[in-house]
Parts: sequence; C-alpha cells; structure tokens
Amino acid sequence: MDWDKLRIFHAVADAGSLTHAGETLHLSQSAVSRQIRSLEESLNTTLFHRHARGLILTEQGELLFDATRAMNKRLEAAAARIRDSEEEVFGELKVTTTTGFGTMWLAPRLPKLYEKYPELKIDLMLEERVLDLPMREADVAIRMKEPSQADLIRKRLMNIRMRLYATQDYLDTHAPLTTVEEISAHRLICQSPNSAQVSAGASLVQHLLGYDVLSTLTVNNYFGALQAVLANLGVGVLPDYLTEDFPQLVRVMPEIESGEVPVFLAYPEELRQSKRVSAFRDFVQEEIFNHRRKIRDNETPS
Repeated sequence: MDWDKLRIFHAVADAGSLTHAGETLHLSQSAVSRQIRSLEESLNTTLFHRHARGLILTEQGELLFDATRAMNKRLEAAAARIRDSEEEVFGELKVTTTTGFGTMWLAPRLPKLYEKYPELKIDLMLEERVLDLPMREADVAIRMKEPSQADLIRKRLMNIRMRLYATQDYLDTHAPLTTVEEISAHRLICQSPNSAQVSAGASLVQHLLGYDVLSTLTVNNYFGALQAVLANLGVGVLPDYLTEDFPQLVRVMPEIESGEVPVFLAYPEELRQSKRVSAFRDFVQEEIFNHRRKIRDNETPS
C-alpha cells in the first residue's frame, strides 16, 4: 500500500475536508482528491461519503483511519525517541493526571522544572479518564492506582490517604467536632458519589454519610472541594498531600481516614531512553522526596 496515499488519506479523514487537508499538506485540492480516488481504486472500495458540508468516513474508511491513526502514533513515538537522542531536554511532553493532583500539587511545582529546562513544552492534561499511553494519548501519567495497560514502565511515587480537614476559622465558629457522631452537625464537603474517584475516598464518604449528615456539598473534583473548605463552608474529605501547601487546613478527627491510595508514575516502554521523560520523572521524584521531608519535619515535635 502506498505510504504517501495513506498519509494524505489520514490528513483528509482528520480534517474532514479536502481543502483543509490540502492546506495542511501544502497540496492543491485537486491533487489531494486525485490521491484519494487512486487509493479507493487500489482498495476497490469507497472511503468517504461526499456531502456539501464536507466528507464523512464510510465503514471501510473508519477501519483504515483507525489503522493510520495507530501508525501515526507509532511514528510520533519514533520521532520523539530520535529527538531525545540529543543532549538537551526540549520539546513537547504530554503529561496526564487527575484534576485534583494536577492543579493542587503538580502545577504549583512546575516553575522549578521550567527553570531547569526552559525549552521544555509541557501539555498538562487534567482529567479522570485514563488515557492510553501505548497509543501515545500521553507520554507520562500520574495516577491514583497502578496502571493496568501493558508495555508500561511503572514507578510507585508515594501513598496518600483521604482525611478530614477544616479551617481554624470554621472550627472556632461551629459546633465541636471531636467524635465521628458529631459530623452530623456539620456540612460535609466531598466528591460527588457519581464522579470518578479512588475507591478508598468513596468508601470513607459513604461511612461518614451513615451518621445522618444533614448538609452536604458535593463537587466533581478535589480542587473544588478544597476551595469550599478554604471558604469556611464545612468539613472536607481531602487528600493528605495538601497539608504542605495549605497550612490553614486543620486536620479534624485524626482517627478517621481512608485506606492507603498508591500514586504511580507510568510511561511507555518505548520512551525508556527519552530525556524529556527522564527529566520529568526525576523532577517529580525529587519533589515528592522534599514533600515527605517537610511533612515529617512539621510532624516532629520541636
């Protein structure tokens, strides 16, 4: 099969237009059209339905587009490895993690990484959906469970727990909170039961709701829950990695916490030699080491 025709087909399928694909490929619309017709003839099938508003893939076209998309991902991976043979750390690095961890822990620390590698271009994708690393939807993932995808290098970074926090201002102006039964007199701030979250956190919330909590505020990520707690709206179920960066949080009922939640960093086996990936991995590990040390120092009696 002609690689050049496949490249043109992929651009047309991605753009949904001969004109837009031609602009991307620096070819005339007629040249693109000829190549598509030639490919259809060689395969003895129709790849696109032609409409006035653009092109729509046929069933056969969808099958071919799936194949060219996978090929394109592999080519991007190969190109990344070639670029990473240089001594400098530069170029794009696609990093995915959860909204809470990305906004509240990772993003505030990125200035240190950029200071060391100013030519690095990080595409930070914050979502609960697990992206496909082998298919290069992202280069590196930080997730709250061990990745199950094959052909990944995994590194366990740390363990976290969900705990209860409030501000001192809130505690000073509301009913006492020394036993779990007293949670019923407070507003509980937590993730929505139907939102993607770690099972340990969901289990803790269900346990607390069993104490006849009269008022709740549910949010679909921990960043929103944190903001509500800082605004003195109630008692929040939050990850313990926040305590270093938000000293105004006061832990309440220390005996109440979730089970351990492992945090993993993962990347495709084929990026083992990537200098960008190595630089990011080493940066995250160093920051977690510093984070743990600060927590220990704060917990040690003076």
